[in-house]
Amino acid sequence: MLLTKKSSHTSSPAQGERAEGGMVHRLRHGLARALPTVDRRAFLRRSGLGLGVGLAATQLTLVQRAQAADKGAAGAGTGKVEVKRTVCTHCSVGCAIDAVVENGVWVRQEPVFDSPINLGAHCAKGASIREHGHGEYRLRYPMKLVNGKYQRISWDQALDEIAARMKQLREESGPDAVYFVGSSKHSNEQAYLLRKFVSFWGTNNCDHQARICHSTTVAGVANTWGYGAMTNSYNDMQNSKVALYIGSNAAEAHPVSMLHMLHAKELGCKMIVVDPRFTRTAAKADEYVRIRSGSDIPFLFGVLYHIFKNGWEDKAYIQARVYGMDKVREEVLSKWTPDKVEQACGVKEEQVFKVAKMMHENRPGTIVWCMGQTQHTIGNAMVRASCILQLALGNIGVSGGGANIFRGHDNVQGATDVGPNPDSLPGYYGLAAGSWKHFAAVWGVDYDWIKSRYAEGMMEKPGITVSRWIDGVLEKNELIDQGPNIRAMFFWGHAPNSQTRGLEMKKAMDKLDLLVVIDPYPSATAAMAAMPGDPADLNPNRAVYLLPAATQFETSGSCTASNRSIQWREKVIEPLWESRSDHMIMYQLAQRLGFDKELCKNYTMQKVKGMDEPVPEDILREINRGVWTIGYTGQSPERLKAHMRHMHAFDVKTLKCKGKVVDKETGYDLTGDYFGLPWPCYGTPELKHPGSPNLYDTSQHVMEGGGNFRANFGVERDGVSLLAEDGSHSKGAEITTGYPEFDHILLKKLGWWDDLTEEEKKLAEGKNWKTDLSGGIQRVAMKHGCHPFGNAKARAVVWNFPDPIPQHREPIYGNRPDLIAQYPSHDDQKTRWRLPILYKTLQQKNVEDKLHEKFPLVMTSGRLVEYEGGGEETRSNPWLAELQQEMFVEIHPAAAAQRGIRNGDRVWVTTPTGARINVQALVTPRVAEDHVFLPFHFSGRWQGKDMQAYYPDGAHPVVRGEAVNTATTYGYDIVTMMQETKTTICNVERA
Repeated sequence: MLLTKKSSHTSSPAQGERAEGGMVHRLRHGLARALPTVDRRAFLRRSGLGLGVGLAATQLTLVQRAQAADKGAAGAGTGKVEVKRTVCTHCSVGCAIDAVVENGVWVRQEPVFDSPINLGAHCAKGASIREHGHGEYRLRYPMKLVNGKYQRISWDQALDEIAARMKQLREESGPDAVYFVGSSKHSNEQAYLLRKFVSFWGTNNCDHQARICHSTTVAGVANTWGYGAMTNSYNDMQNSKVALYIGSNAAEAHPVSMLHMLHAKELGCKMIVVDPRFTRTAAKADEYVRIRSGSDIPFLFGVLYHIFKNGWEDKAYIQARVYGMDKVREEVLSKWTPDKVEQACGVKEEQVFKVAKMMHENRPGTIVWCMGQTQHTIGNAMVRASCILQLALGNIGVSGGGANIFRGHDNVQGATDVGPNPDSLPGYYGLAAGSWKHFAAVWGVDYDWIKSRYAEGMMEKPGITVSRWIDGVLEKNELIDQGPNIRAMFFWGHAPNSQTRGLEMKKAMDKLDLLVVIDPYPSATAAMAAMPGDPADLNPNRAVYLLPAATQFETSGSCTASNRSIQWREKVIEPLWESRSDHMIMYQLAQRLGFDKELCKNYTMQKVKGMDEPVPEDILREINRGVWTIGYTGQSPERLKAHMRHMHAFDVKTLKCKGKVVDKETGYDLTGDYFGLPWPCYGTPELKHPGSPNLYDTSQHVMEGGGNFRANFGVERDGVSLLAEDGSHSKGAEITTGYPEFDHILLKKLGWWDDLTEEEKKLAEGKNWKTDLSGGIQRVAMKHGCHPFGNAKARAVVWNFPDPIPQHREPIYGNRPDLIAQYPSHDDQKTRWRLPILYKTLQQKNVEDKLHEKFPLVMTSGRLVEYEGGGEETRSNPWLAELQQEMFVEIHPAAAAQRGIRNGDRVWVTTPTGARINVQALVTPRVAEDHVFLPFHFSGRWQGKDMQAYYPDGAHPVVRGEAVNTATTYGYDIVTMMQETKTTICNVERA
């Protein structure tokens, strides 16, 4: 029996369903007949949960705790009740929650109806968030792996032993032997502090989840128009006339975002969904387009073909604000004719034309993409193809338009902005000496001291990416562009089952000298590390530690939603059991490594459980002092807290504060602000920049959140100006043509230098808008209505990328050798991000070995509404675990019939890696005949075997299943090393 979502067939028909000829209706009723669910009691019995410790008892237990705390407290019987405002820690929408705390116990939660983002709504994950804080399956104590079992140890023993082993490895192999995987679950302050910690350790071998979800977005978008982030907002989609979702299943991955889309539909917005799979999002579409996985560029350029052919492009906009569109036009019209488009992506000319016409006739239009577009070997090119389509239509820099790129985790945007990226310092400052000197000044430490912490020549070299840390361990040393192989790994809030090549990851884990897992839940890392592997791989000296981190509800700090709005979380409860906040752990580890004074020089300490912990507000103030590039300078803790207290004051479409609102606690005037002060919020907090709701919008003054494209790529290319045309400037700008970024020289040339105060002049001399710690250059530029980063054209041609114009290339593992011959992969690379990488030779070998015959099905993966990320915390939540109890594979009825597979059968999914994962079959026409789909949130089973015995006692997830990434194959984006998860090959056979 297949155990699936009870709600999978309860939504009402939509226009898109009728357009599909009743497909959804048939699918829904077929599923209703074929897929029974398990009731709550049966699930509890099956999961090993008695009602006494299960769902019914959880609520009672919390109330009893609160009552006991009340009776035991001084002044017993007072029944102290507090309401703490926090933010959901799952996806990036940024839903606000009011946590009701009675005598220190979190007893109830309410969605915040005043929030302009979630409007009082929650998805299943958000509605059960309290269980994440009070979860019974958390890691409670520090533990060490001893003879294959985890044993409880003290914090002092754990930190002392970890630090001693780190020092030993540093002495033997240098600082690059230790790798730090950070987290998009960290607050901005924790993510920032970890990058600082890693820098003081002396390595750029650090990364976090963005590398495997949106690094191709950041690279592609930033290199097109200046900033690598979502341009508009969920709210602004209510102003759209058409929305194109491509590679985004928002209804499951970002459920509350769909509120804004449904409001837009009520106002007449057309919705187009392009996806290899008929998703819940597709069920709401006016037009559903099924493409072959990995063929986004042929489809998007097919749409552009009809736009150019019919003269539907915005010619004036392109002339004034875009560089290189003429070259794109020439290529699209000559290369992507309708027959070529249909051959490559499987969509007929009539439907491609229909989409093009809908985009033309309904402006402004927005485009939404997620990991369906990013996780490919050509992810950067796919992203840029989406950008080019929007530029051609004039849809960037306008309300209702934009590139609405939905981030995955609650703070993946913020962690990318200020956290542990291997190729940049906070704020995307590069690794050049000037950037290091800037941050040395911000941190108040000597530049040469930081430099001395690095191995020679490594300070300015990007580190290995988390997507390929495996190769940092397993690759031959002579082929790695650093001294040692990786010998130690910190998994600091990161799930290994969210990464590809699981079999090789297990080998790499076994070869390490040191593995440290820091997480509220032990994660799949703990079980994989304890599970016996090949004895030949196991390092007999390996040490494995688990450290219980506090959740974000047990500390305070800020997080950045996908739309760049920043929200402040109040501390809801004290850290449970022996958990400690991530920033406390960083400080305590730095104490043992000898750089705690440098790390926390600018912070005051507060006592938590009798121990020192850096004050998060002070860390944010340091971010404000240093991160000028992307405008993280105006969002002081005081401003953010005032916004959280006055959510009701902000408009749900524009995010702008309605009328005059003054915060009584601080006297701060919120008038004119946009909710969460979405970055860039330029200048100092005192300057009161309102934030920028829609990037690159020339219809607004820069001090009202307006802007233009960034001058980040020079002022000329091949004799052609890269600066914006005359008249293309932000409202009220005194310079009405294009101009370069501001620095001390430009201010002097313009005669604006004397607008600086004498103190500002001292700090601004020799500096530009990004490195002037006084903020004077930014202040003066905006005083004259100009944008600090200049005014240039967006780039349709990115000359510094391997494919300046996006090129379709078939995946390394594909089932179409005919198309591989036409659209081969890149040439192999000797060194990218310190490692060699294979493309064409491996692709050709796969064709020669006829893998497409042995593995004829395209395998893709994605999200479910009930679970998040690697799933360890959500699958440990009984409320969610009941809703989705099994890992499964969706397979088309025809493909299933060929293999003798019936709905609900156990099946083996096999791939060229040699992996075999055992899951249940969901036979459905949601997928095409040659495609299969698997969700990626599962772990806890390994090639047919339950891993429960390898978790710490009492800290295993309620629901365990095979990880799809145990079986996924090799393949990485050439620019960013984004992993290929959306397009590989497999076979399915009955178990």
